[in-house]
Amino acid sequence: MVMKSSKVPHGKWSRFGALASIAGRVASNVAWEGTKQFAQGNRPSRKDLVMSPANIAHVADKLADLRGAAMKVGQLLSMDAGDLIPPELSDLLARLRSNATPMPPAQLKAVLNDELGDNWQAEFTHFRFSPIASASIGQVHEAYTDAGEKVAVKVQYPRIKDSIDSDVDNVITLLRLSGLIPKEANYQALLDEAKQQLHDEADYRKEAQALTRFGDHLKNANGLIVPRVHAALTSDRVLTMSYMAGEPIERLNNASETIRHRVISRLFQLLFEEVFVFGEVQTDPNFANYLYQPDTGRVVLLDFGATRQYAPTFTDGYRKLFLAAIEKDNVGIEAALTQIGFFAEHILPEQKASVLELVNTACEPIATDAPFNFGDADLATRLRNRGMALSMEQGYWHTPPADALFLHRKIAGLYLLAAKLNVSFNVRQLLLPYLIHSHTDNPVEA
Repeated sequence: MVMKSSKVPHGKWSRFGALASIAGRVASNVAWEGTKQFAQGNRPSRKDLVMSPANIAHVADKLADLRGAAMKVGQLLSMDAGDLIPPELSDLLARLRSNATPMPPAQLKAVLNDELGDNWQAEFTHFRFSPIASASIGQVHEAYTDAGEKVAVKVQYPRIKDSIDSDVDNVITLLRLSGLIPKEANYQALLDEAKQQLHDEADYRKEAQALTRFGDHLKNANGLIVPRVHAALTSDRVLTMSYMAGEPIERLNNASETIRHRVISRLFQLLFEEVFVFGEVQTDPNFANYLYQPDTGRVVLLDFGATRQYAPTFTDGYRKLFLAAIEKDNVGIEAALTQIGFFAEHILPEQKASVLELVNTACEPIATDAPFNFGDADLATRLRNRGMALSMEQGYWHTPPADALFLHRKIAGLYLLAAKLNVSFNVRQLLLPYLIHSHTDNPVEA
């Protein structure tokens, strides 16, 4: 199936106009549906009118057309703020994690000309102009180098970097005006960090460096593989890598229990290696960043734009946190959270107690020395409900440090994947070796 393409709008006012149309369309739909419902004798709440499937679908479609930071904010909200936005909006914004409208060939050629030179096609014996994937920052094309190697070429949408800051501000403003997110919600810390993260993700040379480092980290790893960077065909806005075949990891829900257990436990082990050994974490938990190779049994790791490096003092805080959670030591948990920077100065005792309860819930997989059944635990929903109660009912809006926020994003994504694949395994047993060694040691054979 050929994906419908559309030109990426890059002028400040054209992007703002497209975003403003979201608010106008939502308001119009609310008025129309409200009039119709009242005529039928119904008395729907404003929330029900705002959160109609038509409104949410329109928002998701418009953000997918805009791409760039506008789409990425939707992704961040659907993953990171699930405890602050209605589940209906979170579910539909999840569509934005891997589906964007591709740019037309003329725009694509212009970017490639600018980045690789007017004679860039001489570097390839074949270049497929229809993308094999389209996401928020760029789209991916299949090609063959003049040496005959199959590669994946990621091409960034034009002038995306220029629109990041204004897009982030405008999306939140207009979603608030539309009533699609609560006016009381304080997203500022998240949004400031989102801007910086997006600028990093829009730097393909920086991503290439992270990809190369992870290639070194995992060169002898069992069960994992990453693409190899083609430096000569890589620039600020074009990233060329060896092509990695594989199936979407979600399809493993039909695989044997042995395969599902092996894959999920290896991804959790990778997380512990990232935090406690490598000192850097690929923090984007998008399922599309994982492919499974049935013939080799390996998981392909993709997209290293959201890689964050962590200081030893930060990882030491999480080592203390996990050890305290295992011991069910709330005093130790509180001390570790304070070291990480979780608590605001003005926090009330009952709010602190709720934060500790929330953290204990998040640490349930390591609370007992036994297999944890992610499929039956409903952990993501319970965490969202507790988070919503803390912010909405108790008025505690303090956002953890950005480093913690993006690490939690990665952990939450693994929880969701483990639940989707209905996996049960002993997480504590896998984690403990990393907690009793220094961050410079690798306690487990790769």
